[in-house]
Amino acid sequence: MNSRERVHLALSHREPDRIPLDLGGTPVSSMHASSVYLLRQALKLDPPGTPVRVVEPTQMLGEIKLDLVEALGVDVIGTPPSMTMFGFRAENYKPWVLFDGTPVLVPGGFNTEPEPSGDVLLYPGGDRTAPPSGRMPKGGYYFDCIIRQPPIDDDHLDPEDNIEEFGPISESDLGFLSEEVGQLYTQTDKAIMLTLFDTGLGDIALVPAPWLRNPRGIRDVTEWYISLTTRPEYIYEVFSRQCEIALANLTHIHRAVGDQLTGVLVTGTDFGMQTGPLISPRTYRELFKPFHKRFNDWIHTHTEWKSFIHSCGSIWAFIPDMIEAGFDILNPIQTAAAHMEPQALKETFGHQIAFWGGGVDTQHTLPFASPDEVRQEVRERMRTLGRGGGFVFNAIHNIQPRVPVENMLALFEAVEEYRSYPLR
Repeated sequence: MNSRERVHLALSHREPDRIPLDLGGTPVSSMHASSVYLLRQALKLDPPGTPVRVVEPTQMLGEIKLDLVEALGVDVIGTPPSMTMFGFRAENYKPWVLFDGTPVLVPGGFNTEPEPSGDVLLYPGGDRTAPPSGRMPKGGYYFDCIIRQPPIDDDHLDPEDNIEEFGPISESDLGFLSEEVGQLYTQTDKAIMLTLFDTGLGDIALVPAPWLRNPRGIRDVTEWYISLTTRPEYIYEVFSRQCEIALANLTHIHRAVGDQLTGVLVTGTDFGMQTGPLISPRTYRELFKPFHKRFNDWIHTHTEWKSFIHSCGSIWAFIPDMIEAGFDILNPIQTAAAHMEPQALKETFGHQIAFWGGGVDTQHTLPFASPDEVRQEVRERMRTLGRGGGFVFNAIHNIQPRVPVENMLALFEAVEEYRSYPLR
C-alpha cells in the first residue's frame, strides 16, 4: 500500500496497513526551522552548518524536504507556496541566522537589518518605504503582526475594505499550482494537501493583512473579535462577498489540478481557547457555518478532495456543527484543552469526522517530558485515535523550537514502532 492509498483509506474511516503520518503537509502540521535543523543533523541528512529553508516566515516554518519525508516514513506532502504571508515571493533565498544560531535561508524580501533594539521587522511586499507589518522581538522565534488599524468610522465602514486582499486567482498562480501539484503527483506516491487562502473566513492570522501596505476596514485583532458580536451584519457581508470570490477561485483551482489533491485546508480560524470556546456556538452557526457549508458542498459536489478544518483550543461545542457543515477532517485535536479528551472525542465523533493531529502534546510533553514519556504518549494516542481508521498522525499543531532532539527522535521512532495494524 502506498502513501496516497494509505491516507485515502484512513480518511474513509477504514484501517489501512498502518496509521498515516503527516509532517509538513500544511502550515499547521509542520515544524519550526530550528527544530528541522536539529532533526536533520541528528539523522545525518546534512553536513553541520547546512541551512534550512524557511518556507513560512510568520511561524518560521522549515522546509520538510523529500529526504526527510522518506527518512521518517511521512505519507503527506504539501504544495509549496508561491507567496509568503508578508506579500513577498518565496524566491531568491539568501542566508540568515536565527537568534539561537540556527543557519537558515530566507526569501529575498525578508529584512535582514536588525533595529537598534535588536528586533527584526518585516515589511509588506518587502517594501521598506511602507510601515512595517511584522516584528520578531530580539531573541524571539516568530513574527508577530503589527496592528495597523486606521480609525474606525462605523457610519462609513465598507465591507469591500475587509476583502481588499481577496480577488480572482491569477493565471500565473494557477500555472505555478498546476506544475507543482503535477510534479508531486507523478514523482511521489504521497497524499497531496493544498492550503486555500480566501476560504479562511475570519482567520485571525489573516485579519491584520501583513501583506497589504495600508490595510483598511477592521484589522485590529481585539476589535475583530468584538465585531463578531457588535457588528454581525458587517461581518456577515464581508464573509458573503469573500465566499463568492472563493467559490469562483475553487472552480479555477480544480480546473488546474483536478483530483490529484487528497485534501484542502479550507479554514484555520480558531474557535477555542485553552479553557473553552472563544466565541459562542450560536455565533459560529450564524456567521461561519452557512459559508463553510457552501464551500464544502461545492468541494463534495465537484471534486474528490477531503475538506480540512483547523481550529485550536477547546472546540467540543462546535464539532457537531462542523460535521453538519461538511468538514471531513478536524485538526489539531488539542487534547490539553478543556473537554478535549481523546477517548471521548473518538467515541463520540470518530465515525463522522477524521482526526488529523493529537498525536503528542506540543505544549507540555514534547518539550518538557522524557523520551520514554514521549514514546508512551505517542503509543497511547495511536491506539486511542487510530482504531477503525479515521486518523492521520501528527503532533498537536507545529513542532516548536527548543524541543530536545532526543524527544523528536523518540516521537518518530515510536510512530514507526506502533503505527502498524493491528495496533498494540
